[in-house]
Amino acid sequence: MDMPAKTTAPRALFESSGVKALLDQLDAELIGLAPVKGRIRDIAALLLIDRLRAEQGLQSQAPTLHMCFTGNPGTGKTTVAMRMAEVLKQLGYVRKGHLVAVTRDDLVGQFIGHTAPKTKEIIKKAMGGVLFIDEAYYLYRPENERDYGQEAIEILLQVMENHRDDLVVILAGYKDRMDTFFSSNPGMASRIAHHIDFPDYSEAELLQIAELMLEKLNYRFDADAESAFARYVHLRRQQPHFANARSIRNALDRIRLRQATRLFDSDTALARDDLITLQAQDILASRVFNTSPQGEAA
Repeated sequence: MDMPAKTTAPRALFESSGVKALLDQLDAELIGLAPVKGRIRDIAALLLIDRLRAEQGLQSQAPTLHMCFTGNPGTGKTTVAMRMAEVLKQLGYVRKGHLVAVTRDDLVGQFIGHTAPKTKEIIKKAMGGVLFIDEAYYLYRPENERDYGQEAIEILLQVMENHRDDLVVILAGYKDRMDTFFSSNPGMASRIAHHIDFPDYSEAELLQIAELMLEKLNYRFDADAESAFARYVHLRRQQPHFANARSIRNALDRIRLRQATRLFDSDTALARDDLITLQAQDILASRVFNTSPQGEAA
């Protein structure tokens, strides 16, 4: 009696599929987010084992991978969605592995007969990849009787069920609003297999993010600037409209602007070190140091 052939070792398949390289890239790109990265690895493991089962002739059905990403702005939801699309392509779950990111305005029309073609056109673009719908709760506006968001939802529901082997839909937004959205749309809730929450970054993680951003741009803080920026982050996190990594990126843009203005007034030739070094004065000029916690600063 012939013994059944053994499958490829999961670890070897993990590396040869290219998924390990993609997840390592995600680790390098995004600071923190350990629970999020862990869930992405879990999904990759599920698809890899599913592939090995198919090799052995075991009955296999492609798992439903529609997802919901919840969290505050600037926590990496779009970046993770992009990497997820690439992972799914590497594992053969989708054909193209591209990401189409949209909001309500891309899907919902303003008059009768406008919504269906808009939604179907977006779905056509996303087929073979991932459709990322940010602030998805805005699709449903029960307070407006003439709103056409429900029509877009119905089309999405049908596509999510009938084409789940070639399209992954990721809904994103604030957790409390997404919970309300799902309670009002049980059909949508039943099609979401994975709920992933993106936590806010700690101060230490935000400083790491800033260092990573500066390194990519060939800038650095001097010792005094590092201390000043740590104070900036501590104060800015307490103010309204703080958007995690997005606010850090905006802050660095303003700091670079102040550095450029300072250097522009110089009468002497600039060395390479002058061009790459950000000083404390470039940071301390921010309004954040003169604004109460209730006010917004730049």
